Amino acid sequence: MLKVGLVGLGFMGRAHLTNYRRLEQEGYPIRVTAICDTDEDKFRGIFAGGNIQVDESNLALSASRHYTDYSRMLEEEELDIVDIAMPSYLHADMTVQAMERGLHVLCEKPMALSTAEGRRMLEAAERSGKKLMVAQVLRFWPEYEYLKETVDSGRYGKVLSAHFFRGGNPPQWTHNDWMVRTETSGGGLYDLHIHDIDMVNWLFGKPDSVSTLALDVLPGSSFDIISTQYVYPDRKVVSSQSDRTLAGEFGFEMSFRVNFERGNLVYEKRVLRDNPGDGKAIVPQLPDEPGYYREIKYFADAVLHDRPIVRAKPEETLASLAIAEAEARSAREGGSLVNIA
Repeated sequence: MLKVGLVGLGFMGRAHLTNYRRLEQEGYPIRVTAICDTDEDKFRGIFAGGNIQVDESNLALSASRHYTDYSRMLEEEELDIVDIAMPSYLHADMTVQAMERGLHVLCEKPMALSTAEGRRMLEAAERSGKKLMVAQVLRFWPEYEYLKETVDSGRYGKVLSAHFFRGGNPPQWTHNDWMVRTETSGGGLYDLHIHDIDMVNWLFGKPDSVSTLALDVLPGSSFDIISTQYVYPDRKVVSSQSDRTLAGEFGFEMSFRVNFERGNLVYEKRVLRDNPGDGKAIVPQLPDEPGYYREIKYFADAVLHDRPIVRAKPEETLASLAIAEAEARSAREGGSLVNIA
């Protein structure tokens, strides 16, 4: 039985808890035995804004021991895995602390707010010999998996162009508004745009350079609207945009359009269309498990069976941070071309 200590009961922490609960109900040998959050109200089902929520994750609260002190949880509990779903600026220190106690760590994205912090996490994993994975969930999202297979297999030939978009309403559901404050979340660049940065990196590898334009919109935040061009040696045209200021009834949207020599894939409004260059479009039948479930099970399987982390290596998510840093520099310089180390 794998024993998990879940750190953070915000929106993402509850999503993780719901999927641990599902795995447990399915007979998988895993259980969240301890939960840590500095906000005691969350243990009573009261979340940001004073809203009381009753959902599947709350059903698991009573079966776990509760802590408001992370160090105390690590000291008192016998754990196998620590799942960190805390504000981004805490990721590095919490990961290193858990690994120094010999625990495996699944850490929410972004890996950290700088490559220096990300490197500390990677070095701690290497010293401990334990597994570290950053939850870049798009690597486990069925539509993006399908895209990855199409790129890697070459069934439509080379990629000619690719565009990724992610956007939605200004985030208003986080404790003390940490998600909109640059010092705690890194702004829209590290909170939202990092998903598509990591996808570009996963699909095509680290680009030679980037050119980014960005706009600060939300009070106390930065990089809320971003547009980036990625430069590759083969000159394929790759771009991404994110906008977390889309108010009103816009909701949330993530999409991509990738054009190959002999076809294209388009994902929008939660529907993936595969368009062969010489035939009719198809809508592929894909797994119906959510990406959060798939990534948690993947990591748990790696721990349980001592398998290497291949899908989301920490070295790769560190490279995604390097791309993010280059984008930030380019944006500050008005879109200048910035090489990536």
